[in-house]
Amino acid sequence: MHFIKDSVENYLETILVLSKKNNMVRAVDIAAYWDISKPSVSNAMKNLREQGLILVEEDGNILLTEKGNSQAKGVLERHSKIKDFLIYIGVDPATAEEDACKMEHVFSEESFQKFKSYCHWITENNKPYSDEIEKQK
Repeated sequence: MHFIKDSVENYLETILVLSKKNNMVRAVDIAAYWDISKPSVSNAMKNLREQGLILVEEDGNILLTEKGNSQAKGVLERHSKIKDFLIYIGVDPATAEEDACKMEHVFSEESFQKFKSYCHWITENNKPYSDEIEKQK
């Protein structure tokens, strides 16, 4: 079941990223981005359409619905924050990118909000949050 959720999130994130780069996003663009077959993408697009997450125009352009856009932005935010944090703590950027792709799917909303707060605190104070926790003990 997790695989299906992860796959949906990956497709939504990809559509959002590609739409920021190009005027049009088509199944062939997504297939090239992930280096997968066009039929696999077509099946996924059918699933996303049935869930009300995308619209496909007559010319094949794929658009995120409001619901799809909201979910895609959430996934992209998780991905970006996780990747940035991993790079901040010294992980190689290529590894951070790969790990963020995996980790973005497993955060609950509550955990992600705490993670974001932690990252914000680090940025504002430029020191590990554990120092602050020790002060409060």
